[in-house]
Amino acid sequence: MTAVDVASPVTLLSPAGSGTDRLAQVRARAEARDSARETRQHARAARHRRSPEELRHVVERGRAQLHADGDRPEATAVEVVAWAVREFGPYLAVASSMQDLVLAHLVSRQLPFVDVLFGDTGYHFAETLGTRGAVEIEMDVDVVDVRPELTVAQQDAEHGPRLHDRDPEACCAMRKVAPMRQALQGYEAWATGVRRGETAARANAPLVAWDDKNGVVKINPLAAWTDEEVEEYAREHGVVVNPLLSDGYPSVGCEPCTQRVEAGQDARAGRWAGRDKTECGLHV
Repeated sequence: MTAVDVASPVTLLSPAGSGTDRLAQVRARAEARDSARETRQHARAARHRRSPEELRHVVERGRAQLHADGDRPEATAVEVVAWAVREFGPYLAVASSMQDLVLAHLVSRQLPFVDVLFGDTGYHFAETLGTRGAVEIEMDVDVVDVRPELTVAQQDAEHGPRLHDRDPEACCAMRKVAPMRQALQGYEAWATGVRRGETAARANAPLVAWDDKNGVVKINPLAAWTDEEVEEYAREHGVVVNPLLSDGYPSVGCEPCTQRVEAGQDARAGRWAGRDKTECGLHV
């Protein structure tokens, strides 16, 4: 399928612009976002979500087109996104932990006001929630808050306080994995920021794969990118970035389970520090 028509991107003024002009731009972006939502609903009504079998065939085509083959190099991130927009249009979502919005920015340039799924666990740093708020103002995306069934208070009452300390696997399963799995039932594909250089578990991440756990296509446009390439892209395009990244947190998760990282340590060493755990379960 071809990419769905959506509202045009809205460019915010620089801080030097007047407050009145900036407010007008913010309002224009909100109106464009509402228009994109309506357009997406109509596009979905015109074509039902494809079956798992059909989507697996899409994965096979995608791997044949995008993965390296002989003398043909692996597709670039922009090429992967272009393919994803053509194939999935209104049924494509982007996952973001609000660490950096490089992937969301990359996709929104080809699919303005794409849904950005944010796992709002109830345990985020204030800076992360602030980043989420800034994204709606500064970027051509539509943030969708994905929340667990239980509030933190309800979970404490049912499972005891500080479950994240006693059983982090169970906490992640309830507050991250299950809610995202439920949210993804409304899509055919999700694009994630998984990169091969992050951890050993991600070293062989493909550009396109069938996500059997969630029943959707999983796309990793930035799989081959380095930390330096992500940082350079963010600088060049003025992408919203979580301020914790420059405060000793190269990888940002939930506040109770994330610590600052010492110089020379692995970027994810602050996640579940002191435990034999490096993933929440969304990507493995």
